[in-house]
Amino acid sequence: MPAAAAIEVQGLRKTYDDREAVRGIDFSVRRGEVFGLLGPNGAGKTTTVEILEGYRTRSAGSVSVLGHDPEERPPALRERVGIVLQSCGTYPHLSARETVAHWASLYASPRDVEEVIALAGLEEAADRRARTLSGGQQRRLDLALALIGDPELVFLDEPTTGFDPAARRAAWDTVRSLRDLGKTVLLTTHYLDEAQALADRVAIIKDGRILAIGTPGELGVGAAQRVRVSWRGEDGELHEREVDDPTRLLHELTAEALARGGSVRELTVVRPSLEDVYLELTAEEEETVGV
Repeated sequence: MPAAAAIEVQGLRKTYDDREAVRGIDFSVRRGEVFGLLGPNGAGKTTTVEILEGYRTRSAGSVSVLGHDPEERPPALRERVGIVLQSCGTYPHLSARETVAHWASLYASPRDVEEVIALAGLEEAADRRARTLSGGQQRRLDLALALIGDPELVFLDEPTTGFDPAARRAAWDTVRSLRDLGKTVLLTTHYLDEAQALADRVAIIKDGRILAIGTPGELGVGAAQRVRVSWRGEDGELHEREVDDPTRLLHELTAEALARGGSVRELTVVRPSLEDVYLELTAEEEETVGV
């Protein structure tokens, strides 16, 4: 495995009876990056992550996580990994602080309890019993428990599902903090804006196959190249055109406006978002399958 890679996956497959959930995927995750595994429910994201975590066996392919085969569940690997599952359980009658402190006692060199509580955004709820926490606070507690062992690699499986907008933004800040600490993060999500905001690179997965891998910007250039330009003309109508390169059109519009001593009103230039890329790729995939 290359020294810079935290995760290396080659030809990974997972079959349940006659259904193939993961169909020979390849990807790597560099150390210190946030890598997003993006796709709809049932795409194969969680199956892939559970194989990487060592909770599920693979049908074929090779997997290396921090230099170990996770299927063997070596203690040396588990000490270096933090995991936030889609659904976690804690001791309901302990406070959030007591729960984090208990988890800290299980590690030889844990992070400071108060530091982790602050990092997870749990300060205001630290003395509340776990059973009284809101859904968003419970997920923050899950994150705190994943971080208390000071892991090198953190798995976040759909960490903001069910969050209100404010809680999602707070969770995003936490993920950015992990990057600043030099942690490697594998994030699975079906929220396109979440992947665009957080991930250094993303893999778009659908029906157990990876359709594209790259930075959100690279995917925007490579998969959905058309740029949408809109403006309000002298006739008062809103005009819109899609072009590969907006330079010439913008030059024409501004030259005409300057010639008449006016301006280009309500001019917008919209480049493809990760959502545009995802919708285009998955639409192409469905058309290919249907042929």
